[in-house]
Amino acid sequence: MRVITFEEPGHVRVGLEAPADLVPGSVRVRTLYSGVSAGTELTAYRGTNPYLSRKWDTERRLFVEGQTHAYPLAGWGYQEVGEVVEAAPDVADPPLGCLVWGIWGHRAEAVLPADKLVGHVLPASVDPITGVLARVGAIALNAVHAADVHLGDQVAVFGQGVIGLLATRLAVLSGAGVVAADAISDRLELARRFGAAETFDVRAGSVAEFMRKRVEGADTVIELSGSNLGLHEAIRTVRKGGRVVAAGFYQGDGVGLRLGEEFHHNQVQLVSSQIGGVASWLSHRWDVERLQRTFMELVYRGEIDARALVSHVMPVDQAAAAFDLLDKHQSEVLQLVFEFKE
Repeated sequence: MRVITFEEPGHVRVGLEAPADLVPGSVRVRTLYSGVSAGTELTAYRGTNPYLSRKWDTERRLFVEGQTHAYPLAGWGYQEVGEVVEAAPDVADPPLGCLVWGIWGHRAEAVLPADKLVGHVLPASVDPITGVLARVGAIALNAVHAADVHLGDQVAVFGQGVIGLLATRLAVLSGAGVVAADAISDRLELARRFGAAETFDVRAGSVAEFMRKRVEGADTVIELSGSNLGLHEAIRTVRKGGRVVAAGFYQGDGVGLRLGEEFHHNQVQLVSSQIGGVASWLSHRWDVERLQRTFMELVYRGEIDARALVSHVMPVDQAAAAFDLLDKHQSEVLQLVFEFKE
């Protein structure tokens, strides 16, 4: 079966791998769609992911000398939708023929534990391609939870890519007045459709100065641009004692991040949000599975127009061209999805 492999930085191949054997308690899922994470997967494509140059010590939770992953990297992928085509004799749920969302990488099929797909069945009334957004939706919801948004809060969301747009919508649903910031006019227009009270083109000046004139600064900024300069401006944008949720995947050294300035003088709270876990103060009630299901329920109810985020659907055989497009023209792509067909 077909699988996408990063052979080395900048080199993608669609190869073949043997199908896995069906084992007790499992189902075979044939992939229909597979979504690309323009952040995480581009770090693998470009060779900047820290796992490629440092070893993650899971017990001490430290990066140390060594290497966690090495090329070739087969089957990286972030969010998939497929049809359950075979089930072990001891499995009744999910049923044969249903469509499910989950994570099994950019491959034509996968054998998965059935219990991991319970609650992941897509209703017949929903466009199945929206299932590829379950994981990024959970990332956005996780960031909004970390922001501790309250009714009436003034929130700025930096970066209106897929996760930023979803964070904008989720913050609006949480009762915040949202200012969406980006440099791409089409994304700012979509942010307005998603409920942003105002938008700000970062090419026009300083978000911090804009927010100071508007509401004396933001209560919270959710930073999703992944830029060190963006993170610094986010810190400048919040009020004294305000919170910045750093939810982007920052690469390399923090050039441009001057922590002796507003961060120090305004006693800014800086909180990291990453999908490996939920905010510590919510961990007794929330987990990643609940984040994903909650997001998808909002999609099912029509409160989030997930389909509007899918800008490109490409055959899996065009994987090399797809990653080249993302690498060189990322601003032209919102959510790219691979389509698998026999």
